[in-house]
Parts: sequence; structure tokens; C-alpha cells
Amino acid sequence: MLKQMKKIKRYQGIDQDPTGAMNPTGNIIRDGWLFGLIPEEETCEGWTLQGIDNLYDKVTKEWEKYGHLASNLPEELKAKHARIYAAAIERAKEMGWNPELGEDD
Repeated sequence: MLKQMKKIKRYQGIDQDPTGAMNPTGNIIRDGWLFGLIPEEETCEGWTLQGIDNLYDKVTKEWEKYGHLASNLPEELKAKHARIYAAAIERAKEMGWNPELGEDD
């Protein structure tokens, strides 16, 4: 029976993500910070897919209030969004992330 059990995948943490977390999981976490669903110090290291999915559901409910548009956020959240995402982009670029789409993207 133990041989049949699959090892549960766990997220390495937004700070350890080799892509600079410029991916859907990173966006979910950053949006969790944005809306105060998790503290900004939370990297989600060790979280299972179920935990990330639960956060996604909460983030989606928050975004629904603003039509899923950052431009519709109140000024305080708009500024927080800009700060969080500017830092993420800077860090990802330092890690070698290129925001330009390639021919295969």
C-alpha cells in the first residue's frame, strides 16, 4: 500500500522559485499579500497544491469586487499592488527572467 501512495508535491516557496515566481502560483501568492489574505512574509514554502488552490479561491473572490482589474482597485490597494509587482519584476529580472515572449510562447 505504501508503494502505491504518491509523494505529495509541495511548493518550494515564492522566494525559491527558479523563475522568479513569474507564473500563476507566484501571482496567486502576491495577490494573497495584496488583499491581506496572507502576510507578505509568507512564502508558501511547503504548501500543497490544495493549499495554493484554496488561496486562489480567496484571491478570486477579492478580485471579483474590482472586476479583476488593478485599475479598479482603491488607491491604497493600487499602490500596494504596484509596490508588490514592481519588486517581483525587479527580482525576477535579476534572476534572468525575460518578460519578452519568445517565438514558442
